[in-house]
Amino acid sequence: MTGALRRWYGAWRRTRLGTRITLGLGALALVVFAAVGVTTVGIMHGYLDRRLDEQLSKSQNTQLPLLRETHGSPQSVYSWYSALYKIHGGVAVPESGGKLPGDAGQLAKIAAEAVNGDVTRTIHLRDDGPYRVRACPVDTDSVLLSAAPQKDLDGTVRQLVWVEVGAFALALAVLVVVGRLVLRRGLRPLADMAGTAHDIASHDLTANPDLPVRASGTGGGAEVEELRTAFNVMLAHIDTSLAAKTEANERLRRFVADASHELRTPLTSIRGYADLFRYAAANEPAEREAHLAKIREETARMTVLVDDLLLLARLDARAAETPLRPERIDLAEPAGDAADAFAAGRPDHPLTTALSTAFVDADPVRLRQVLDNLLANAAVHTPPGTSVHVAVTVSGGFAEVRVIDTGPGIAPADQERIFDRFFRVDDSRTRGNGGTGLGLSVVQSLVAAHGGTVSVSSEPGRTVFTVRLPLAR
Repeated sequence: MTGALRRWYGAWRRTRLGTRITLGLGALALVVFAAVGVTTVGIMHGYLDRRLDEQLSKSQNTQLPLLRETHGSPQSVYSWYSALYKIHGGVAVPESGGKLPGDAGQLAKIAAEAVNGDVTRTIHLRDDGPYRVRACPVDTDSVLLSAAPQKDLDGTVRQLVWVEVGAFALALAVLVVVGRLVLRRGLRPLADMAGTAHDIASHDLTANPDLPVRASGTGGGAEVEELRTAFNVMLAHIDTSLAAKTEANERLRRFVADASHELRTPLTSIRGYADLFRYAAANEPAEREAHLAKIREETARMTVLVDDLLLLARLDARAAETPLRPERIDLAEPAGDAADAFAAGRPDHPLTTALSTAFVDADPVRLRQVLDNLLANAAVHTPPGTSVHVAVTVSGGFAEVRVIDTGPGIAPADQERIFDRFFRVDDSRTRGNGGTGLGLSVVQSLVAAHGGTVSVSSEPGRTVFTVRLPLAR
């Protein structure tokens, strides 16, 4: 039995929601109809019993004189029976030898009980059905007893039952059919969302990003509308996440390819100079020293590249041990130090400064790296004699550092990619000067890690890199 119930429950769980709701409503309606029918039949049966009792009482008032005239002989009118009983010592005896319907002893007991008050009972007096019996005292030792058949009353009740069964069955059928149609219409938005989910599961969401899959349609009520909105928000989030993942994968692929290319160049140079050094081992010491110097130069360049890659990876991963150690500093101090170092190392680029006090919470080492990279970028990409200006100001709750040069400027197309990793405005010249194409990428990542922004604006004769950092609280 338990297995059958388990199988039935499993089949019920696999049934569609609309069918289950319809069957549930039908079962609930059946219970309500049954309760209403039983109550209605009970009320009607009680009402008809009271009416029959009233009719028996009225008939007894008219039958009593006739019974006295006939000395208590039983009277029968349209299957209604009346008789007088004498009570002797608690025993009821008919006043005449007339024959009453049914069991005379049973009637005598009812008559004996009526000495102290009216008694009403329903008993079987004949084989054709029950009778309603009413007995009432007429004097100290006489009892009037009347009986009426309940066949018509029961027939009326049965007819009412069949009418109710037919009406309730029709109402139940209409309820199930109409309810199923209404539920199907109401659940259609859910079916549409399920179809959208199946489409998502069977298709590539990134195949046509211009036509995102969404649950459309209206209706279904506030709850379905809320579900549709949440479903579409989820799909939008999935689309955004997939687009971000695709972009991140593409950037990673491009980054790995560029890093491999950049690392291959110094490694090839080191291997070539090592071969030359081996062949020149027996030659002049000056030649050997030149080869060793080239090997050290390429090794240093590769070390800088690897350090920049490691820093960018740590900033991208936002590791628990952040590479930043912020403290409260005056932004003018690292800016002045970077300017002094630039003036000493780049005498062919005249430098001017305008440094105002601006306190920020920043890592002084990394902030100095940002400024050195910006100044080095200005020197590498401008011809000798180009003037450079460094300014520190405060504006709207932010400290701003501007590195301005009067070089040839940056093309608008290049400005959009200037902070991309391994991007070079002039690839051949930059590579020859030892650049890796990561300087401005490091600047952007470090500034973002400090909660700031970096931007560039350029035109022929003026290029401005602006770093904005929030002021210290």
